[in-house]
Amino acid sequence: MGRRRQAPAAVVAAVTLAALAVPLTGTTAGAAQEYAGTQAEGTEQVVNGSFDEGMSSWWSTGNLKPTVSDGKMCVDVPGGTANPWDAIVGQNDIDIQDGESYTFSFLGSGSSPWVIRANVQLSVDPWTQELSEAPTMSPEAKEFVSGFKAKHTWENGQVAFQVGGSPDPWTFCLDDVSLLGGTAPPPYVPNTGPRVRVNQLGYLPIGPKAATVVTEAVEPLAWQLKDSAGAVKSSGTTVPQGLDASSGQKVQTIDFTGFRTKGTGYTLTVDGETSHPFDIRADLYSQLRVDSKRFFYTQRSGTPILGSIAGEQYARAAGHVGVAPNKGDTDVPCVGPQGFYDDWTCDYALDVSGGWYDAGDHGKYVVNGGIAVAQLLGEYERNQLGKQSDKKALRDGTLVLPEKGNKVPDILDEARWELDFLLRMQVPTGKPLAGMVHHKVHDNEWTGLPLDPAADDKVRELHRPSTAATLNLAAVAAQGARLLRSYDKTYAKTLLDAAERAYAAAKANPDMLATGADGTGGGTYDDADVKDEFYWAAAELFLTTGERTYRTDVLNSPVHTADVFTDGGYWGNLAPIARMDLARVPSDLPDRARVKTSVTAGADRLREQQGTQAYGQAYVPGDGSWAWGSTSSMLNNLAVIATAYDLTGKVQYRDSVLAGMDYLLGRNALNISYVTGYGTVYSQNQHSRMYANQLSPKSPHPPVGTIAGGPNSGIQDPLAQQKLAGCAPQFCYIDDIQSWATNELAINWNSALSWVASFAADQGTRQ
Repeated sequence: MGRRRQAPAAVVAAVTLAALAVPLTGTTAGAAQEYAGTQAEGTEQVVNGSFDEGMSSWWSTGNLKPTVSDGKMCVDVPGGTANPWDAIVGQNDIDIQDGESYTFSFLGSGSSPWVIRANVQLSVDPWTQELSEAPTMSPEAKEFVSGFKAKHTWENGQVAFQVGGSPDPWTFCLDDVSLLGGTAPPPYVPNTGPRVRVNQLGYLPIGPKAATVVTEAVEPLAWQLKDSAGAVKSSGTTVPQGLDASSGQKVQTIDFTGFRTKGTGYTLTVDGETSHPFDIRADLYSQLRVDSKRFFYTQRSGTPILGSIAGEQYARAAGHVGVAPNKGDTDVPCVGPQGFYDDWTCDYALDVSGGWYDAGDHGKYVVNGGIAVAQLLGEYERNQLGKQSDKKALRDGTLVLPEKGNKVPDILDEARWELDFLLRMQVPTGKPLAGMVHHKVHDNEWTGLPLDPAADDKVRELHRPSTAATLNLAAVAAQGARLLRSYDKTYAKTLLDAAERAYAAAKANPDMLATGADGTGGGTYDDADVKDEFYWAAAELFLTTGERTYRTDVLNSPVHTADVFTDGGYWGNLAPIARMDLARVPSDLPDRARVKTSVTAGADRLREQQGTQAYGQAYVPGDGSWAWGSTSSMLNNLAVIATAYDLTGKVQYRDSVLAGMDYLLGRNALNISYVTGYGTVYSQNQHSRMYANQLSPKSPHPPVGTIAGGPNSGIQDPLAQQKLAGCAPQFCYIDDIQSWATNELAINWNSALSWVASFAADQGTRQ
């Protein structure tokens, strides 16, 4: 989805682990003498040693808060610790090979003289050391060089700078860390399991059923479908597909659509391989419809997350409410111009508490929150207007929320949590730019992970309003007013008033754009073209009010007759949402029939592209490169196709949506489900400060129903660059918390999953 459009260096910060008790096992000066000062040659083992990518791939103990400026890492070390290992900055996953020679070097300094320990060692107990030096830091940065000949073979080595033990606080700075030597580690080869790839969740009885097998065979192969007892229930032959461009694999496909018998634990066997098990049942997507929405409760800011609702592992204190050490979102001042917006400043602070944390960080962004709210509201509106939808599935009581039982559909309660935050981001009446909406709020510096929101001690900053953010509020507040007025007329009026003020303010300030340079401590979400936002806002205001002014703006927009269905809608391209709502929601729009036809035409093109793919994904970028958040691009495409089904009732659209879900749930080159908790092998180490079990057992995995961003040809983070260089698009993914480019989570990705899961679940109710 390319969700941030930001410079890679602006993303991710330190990995903050719980304090590690790392006992020294004795210095290794002898090893350095044995090395005799010869310069090692070979592979660089340290990732991001120059800190050009911030603190990516580095971690620190919980009593440190490293920051990076001008490519140099500095950290304030507290006084009063007893041992060097009471405060550490380090990097794990260092490859060491027995008998190889290594040169260890770094540039270090300190605000006051202090002896540190610079170690190359095993990253787990007993912390065996290959090298332990004791250099003295001084205010003048100096280069330190040492070396050793390894006596061990480790894939889990560690570079550790132990900087504790001082009675007084001091500042340690570090740059140009290098461990050069050995041989290149073996290339990263993902474990893709059996060569037969299926939807690991399963298939609907009346829906399409397809699988893909990776094979060198060129002739059709015999396949067998077996039940959980091993009995053959169906058989046939594969269809050779040749070389699949998106994966670089030679593949064949299996079609067993004609088999409709419900059951659990089915497998497919072909070419000597047996797939992961899967089910065939009508309620296949019912729980995913729920879980994909439950994700939003755990992302809430400004309120305690209750274990009785989210599960005890996700219980936490309210984040960003100003309880020390947290600076809070209840009184956030505007950030200064910082060279980005020299024509703007403000003299006020706002209560911008609440809302959802956007993604892996603790930032809250109007343009991303806008599309997430729009998709939840759109899911509900589709459910209510659809002729074949299960209208009871989204009523009050279908989710476990604090608001449960208030006679308002739970999905609208969840959307309202973000709507309330968006309203708080609007510039107050009487202030310059009144009616405009602040673009974002986040920390003034990047923070580490894991990090509980309540423990975030950074200053929060309110960033300059933008036209895009203002139009996001105008659109979703208008849509929210339309859907909530039968439940709360007063609140609906508040929403509509805010929407109309925002739309008028955006018209008065049509080119107030966010800059891509404003990326310290949070994403930029810059967008140079806001014609689609104007179109979207006008459309939602028209559908809610029916007023001629808004209808005229819709009809006069250059976007209204443009082809808006591209490789996958995202937060910066809102025209598809506007077009689908104009097609679905009854109105007196004079060319509504043409609008409907444009949706089905877009769906036809997406279906045609999908039909060329051996893995059945509804995503075929024109240049062959897969974007950041590719899974949500696929889901957004599926929403277009699903809307065509709702408009026409033609079964080919329904089947294309269901086939597209297969890819996301396991029928892909990596044989992985990108939805946590769904399937046999699934993503569970998404980049997140709140769900960081990979780094600390005290932190949970992401909640069940969380979708990972998925393959990204850009591989912008250092870990992906190290592991995935030269990857074919489908292989540009790694389930690792450090890979923020391929494995982050985000509210707008889960909102897309929720929308499509709800559609898929509705199809099951008809069987």
